[in-house]
Parts: sequence; structure tokens; C-alpha cells
Amino acid sequence: MKTILCYGDSITYGHNPVDYRRHAYEDRWPTALEAGLGRDKVRVIAEGLGGRTTVFDDYSSLADRNGARLLPTLIDTHKPFDAIVIMLGTNDLKSYISGSAFGAAKGVGRLVEIVRTFPYGDGETVPEIVIVSPPHCIPSTHVDLGPMFVGGPEESLMFARYYAELAETCGCAFFDAASVAKPSPLDGVHLDAANSRAIGTALVPVVRDLLGL
Repeated sequence: MKTILCYGDSITYGHNPVDYRRHAYEDRWPTALEAGLGRDKVRVIAEGLGGRTTVFDDYSSLADRNGARLLPTLIDTHKPFDAIVIMLGTNDLKSYISGSAFGAAKGVGRLVEIVRTFPYGDGETVPEIVIVSPPHCIPSTHVDLGPMFVGGPEESLMFARYYAELAETCGCAFFDAASVAKPSPLDGVHLDAANSRAIGTALVPVVRDLLGL
């Protein structure tokens, strides 16, 4: 049995742009990934937190959203695991956080470093890593997310380029979520159920090859 940790933000959590609640369990992309790989072969742990960034602080939030600061604790919580799928960066595009796809990619690079240098225990191996560039943002008139992501749609078009370059440099697997999923026009960021499931389904062959399943 293999264990996979999915580390992400509200898209991994399963935020529903229709009613602001959470998608049904079966409609979240980590669930679709587990189903596609086979529940008799893998266990997928979904670690999604709305507003989570790669490495940046957001003091407007109620809780800590800094992905780099939280990651060591979550590695220690869930280890041992065989692979980690990292899909973060959308919240980095907020104009008051980073506003840059390049900055988000640098942040993901730091997360890769944290995963690889964590002091795992005896007999525990360093997990394989899949870097996923997030879906694009689209312009929105949403009362909150529209102003938050000014410039975000343009920057998000650069995610795949920077993340693919990072993955090649670091020797990680790579997948572009924008190739299979696009956000809802209701808020320009979050996914409907079908697009959420599509990411998990598309990741199946990537993770299967990585882990030799």
C-alpha cells in the first residue's frame, strides 16, 4: 500500500464556488486520484487549506497560511508517505501577497527543498514529488476575489512555464492542471465538481508511473 500526500489550497480542499461550501468527498481531486489508482493500492491524504500560499505570510487571514512554515509539521504528522503532490501558487498571485507567478515558482522550489531535507526517521525514504501548476485564473466581478486577483489571470498563464522549469531542475514529476481544468466564472478561481475531478483523474498516470504501480 502506497501513501500519497496532496498539499494544496482551497482547490485541494474542494471549495465550491456555487455555495461557498465544500464539494462532496467524491468530487474532490485527491479522491479522484485515489479512485483512479485503486483504493487497494494507495491511500491519498488531502491536505488542502483555503488561502494557503507557498512561502508568503498573509496576516489578513484567521490562521497561518504560510505553506513553508506549515509543511514540516504536516510531514511529521503524516509520514511515512511515498509521494507528495504539491499544487500551490494561486494565492501567491493576490496583489497584496506576491502578485507573481515567478514568485510562486520560487516558493514551490522552497517547498521541494523542505521535503527533501526533512530529517526522516530510520527506514523512512524521501518521498517522490509531483509539482502541479495550478489552473489559470480568469477575470471575475466577484466582490472579493475580483479585487484580490487583479493581474492574476495574466500571471497565471506563466505558471506552467516556471513550474515545468523548476521540476526539470529539481528532478520532480510535473503536471499542468490548466491542461484539464478551468475555474468557474462565478469567482474566477475555484473549480466546479467536474473540473476538480478532472485534475485527479489526469494525475493518475503521472503518479502511477512515478511510483511504479
